[in-house]
Amino acid sequence: MTRRLLLLLGLAALLVLAGCSAPTAGDGRPDPLTDREGWEDGYWYDDPVAVTTDDGLNESEREAVLARTMARVERIRGLEFQQSVSVEVISRTEYREEYAGRGSGGVDHWDEQVWEALLLVGEDTTVDEAYGPTFGASVRGFYAPGENAIVLVSDAETPTVDRWTLAHELVHALQDQHFGLDGYPETRDRRVGQNGVVEGDANYVADRYERRCVDAWNCLDRPVRGGGDTTGFNQGLFLTIYAPYVEGSAFVEAVRARSGWAGVNALYDDYPVSSEQVIHPEAYPDERPRTVEIPDRSNGRWERFDRDPAGETVGEAGVYAMFWANGQVNRSTHATYDYDHPLSAGWAGDRVVPYRNGERYGYVWASAWDSRADAREFATGYRDILAERAVRQPSADTYVLPESDPFGDAFRITREGTRVRIVNAPTVSELAGVHHAG
Repeated sequence: MTRRLLLLLGLAALLVLAGCSAPTAGDGRPDPLTDREGWEDGYWYDDPVAVTTDDGLNESEREAVLARTMARVERIRGLEFQQSVSVEVISRTEYREEYAGRGSGGVDHWDEQVWEALLLVGEDTTVDEAYGPTFGASVRGFYAPGENAIVLVSDAETPTVDRWTLAHELVHALQDQHFGLDGYPETRDRRVGQNGVVEGDANYVADRYERRCVDAWNCLDRPVRGGGDTTGFNQGLFLTIYAPYVEGSAFVEAVRARSGWAGVNALYDDYPVSSEQVIHPEAYPDERPRTVEIPDRSNGRWERFDRDPAGETVGEAGVYAMFWANGQVNRSTHATYDYDHPLSAGWAGDRVVPYRNGERYGYVWASAWDSRADAREFATGYRDILAERAVRQPSADTYVLPESDPFGDAFRITREGTRVRIVNAPTVSELAGVHHAG
């Protein structure tokens, strides 16, 4: 994609707004003389709206639903919309064809090594190919910053609108109008930290919207969800990108509990700097990640990519997703979307630096941990993954995976105190070429 889109992810089809009759504007109360919170385009937040969705929502029905939903989002969030917002509904097929790809459709070998380090996207596919089905099956809608435009993705043959999804995306419009959403941090983990606020705020408001539908408001019905096509869906990859949605909501709730909406608003001037701070709200704002340096100990045949920065930070959320996807998390006792796990908690910083030698690739992944015990637990977990898949183990710290394995390379993993270093190369003899133990 050539522009940044704020995507709403989920694992099932959109829900249809159900009702009856034609849209009605308000309950007879007069419109205010000037715009105010809780009123938009002829609708108060608690006005009834009647629509029929048997043949999909027509333009006037979508406008009525949009106006009341905007009024309700204002009422919950305490912010007034400064501009109108447009809503378009497209089919999932249209979304897959126009938006689901990551952009070039080519291979970014630097990025491939980052995801290989996490043992999430192997050499039998590309990151681009893994992203396509994962986003194509899970995206419910998105907002384009700066355009005041929402696109909702419908799984039904006729255009449908999900009230929860619409509320979520409207929060993005509010964020954009009041705080701006143009920043794009340079590392993956910092992006999870920032998105923990952006997506967490939107999820938190949408959830409160739903609770009010149960407790106070007259809301349109929500039928049972239908399942979507999950062919090629990469659950581990999805876990890395879903973290700011689920953990961000709890983070925003914690901030609001101690400092109100003013405290949440202040987050847009001081975003969390890591997924750790989002997963553990008590770590914000003081517990900042350590800078992990990787000295270049490659020989003359191996070199780093011409990329600034040279490495990527995958963060605590990425580490958790890796262990979950590779069977190290007990799924019968630990909830999938609970990113606080002993194997990844205690993360203090990391850096993955990819290397290349012509058309051969490798990487060095160094991580820092809060304690020796945390580092030992991480190293043991990673070794367990390798040991289960290895065809041979030339030394205590070296593992070789078979060529038939998607991650069929040589690995060397060492721990020194609170630091762990993983070196990857196509063969054992090339490990020292990528990074001499020194």
